[in-house]
Amino acid sequence: MQHETHAGHSHHQHEGHGGHDEHAGHGNHEGHGGHGHGGHGKVSWAMAAKATLHCLTGCAIGEVLGMIIGTALGWGTAPTMVLAIALAFFFGYSLTLFAVVRAGLSLKAAIGVALAADTLSITVMEIVDNGVLLAVPGAMEAHLSDALFWGALAFAFAIAFLVTTPVNKWLIGRGKGHAVVHQYH
Repeated sequence: MQHETHAGHSHHQHEGHGGHDEHAGHGNHEGHGGHGHGGHGKVSWAMAAKATLHCLTGCAIGEVLGMIIGTALGWGTAPTMVLAIALAFFFGYSLTLFAVVRAGLSLKAAIGVALAADTLSITVMEIVDNGVLLAVPGAMEAHLSDALFWGALAFAFAIAFLVTTPVNKWLIGRGKGHAVVHQYH
């Protein structure tokens, strides 16, 4: 870490953080929910919704793929859900990994960022999503060609989004969750 003091201003340069010049493209940070790079402070609902949508996208890819595979293979509810949940975590983490590796982080560092950013969000989303699917009569027994299958899945994702958004707002406001990812875009 380098510290330089010029006319009473301290400039820090951390590994992976190119100082103020690197932030020239960010402008004055308006529209970032009032949280600087530390993530602390007031967080907008729009920012929380965006983080939740990012999480939902990865979860939905994995969950739908898992449900399709399990249903197509004629698996029962439990093994299908286990596969869908495992793939939801895989794809949820993968989206974050892709973004932060593309921003210049090593794979090892990116894995740490993805785990810190997404674990609680994906966990809440999967608990709610799968709980809703289990609560909808016939949803887990429906076939891929049934409207019930797709309708229940869409309903479960919508409820999961509504429940997970406040969780992400709370996390970002404390410098956790997607606040960890924010500094890499």
